[in-house]
Amino acid sequence: MKIQELTLYTSNIEGQSEFYSQVLGLKIVKKSPKSISVQVGNTLLHFEFKKTATPYHFAINIPANKAVEALNWLKSRCSILKDGQDEIIDFRSWNAKAIYFYDLDLNIVEFIARINLKNDSDKKFGPEQFLEISEIGVPTRDIENVFSILSDVMEIEIYDGGFENFCAIGDETGLFICIDRDHKKWYPTNDKAFASNFQLALQEKGKQYHVEFNNEGIKVVGLNNPKTQKI
Repeated sequence: MKIQELTLYTSNIEGQSEFYSQVLGLKIVKKSPKSISVQVGNTLLHFEFKKTATPYHFAINIPANKAVEALNWLKSRCSILKDGQDEIIDFRSWNAKAIYFYDLDLNIVEFIARINLKNDSDKKFGPEQFLEISEIGVPTRDIENVFSILSDVMEIEIYDGGFENFCAIGDETGLFICIDRDHKKWYPTNDKAFASNFQLALQEKGKQYHVEFNNEGIKVVGLNNPKTQKI
């Protein structure tokens, strides 16, 4: 699954514009008083103004061999969110290493180096090594129903977890990270998991889809066919 565009909401357009362009060094593709668009590798990240916006969790794939270099690069720019003393989290069951940090909205952003993708790079780490947005958090009270709708329209599968508290749906280039928002908080900070609205444009098995998460309901539209599901 390839996340081509992700739309999030922010109450601080100027702050986010400065963070993503000046701190992370990413290109602002488009900007207005109420929105910005940032190029994150193969994904276009949109922030739109919303006074009541609440935080998100999302992840960015980086080359498989760049976790340590990415950590050192990031530490000179912002604070690292640790698990105890660990700055790099080793997810052995996923064969991946992750680094977490906040942006200006206290969104929990993750760099993740997935060994299975075999996408090592010999280039110096920097913004050009942000490959794509590969995860978006979906806090919900009904993980099974979210999976049922995503699977019915896009025929995607569970990558890890189940229907009780945590379920990752999709594959290593694109995952919906579903958690039970009443019983689980975001790792590694234990921040409250808000059911923050978002929109996605994505590609799965060569077909285009639009996904909208709004007021804890999810709607999936297949752009190559009329099949639609929503809760």
